[in-house]
Amino acid sequence: MAGRPRSFDREAALAAAVEQFWREGYEETSVATLTAAMGVSPPSLYAAFGDKHRLFEEASATYFRRTCEALDQSLQLPTAREAVARMLEDTARAHTDTATPPGCLMLTEPRLTAQREEVHRRLRDRLDRGVQDGDLPAGTRTDQLASFLVAVLRGMSGCARDGGTTEEVLAIAHAATAAFPSAP
Repeated sequence: MAGRPRSFDREAALAAAVEQFWREGYEETSVATLTAAMGVSPPSLYAAFGDKHRLFEEASATYFRRTCEALDQSLQLPTAREAVARMLEDTARAHTDTATPPGCLMLTEPRLTAQREEVHRRLRDRLDRGVQDGDLPAGTRTDQLASFLVAVLRGMSGCARDGGTTEEVLAIAHAATAAFPSAP
């Protein structure tokens, strides 16, 4: 028996769940809040996504995929400095975009440590390539620089969540870019 067909748009419901987790965080988001935001009944939520935890896993994976697409575009720029500057500026604008909740789900949600570690790895790999290409000094401690950049990203997210304007968050991005090591 196939069961009843779904009477809602799964992708739209998932997008609503992403936004709800983004706004409130995992702990503060209840199933009742999710079903109201998603426009589904609790039985439909459970049938389509399992439980709150599995819905969060799918929602955060969707969010992370989009985040990595933007990050990877920035990291393709010719020099490490250009890549980091673009990443920071794009992030500042994304964190303060009025079409989405402020800040970043991945950077603020305690349950998403593995995703933050993946961002760190991608940044470190790009910085390593910058050293190999000669656009970063040979002695650059890329692991520490990547940690600094993740900390800046988290700070930018916090500033945006606290009501920081695009200009204020961009100022953080520009200060971090100014602190970036110069080419040899």
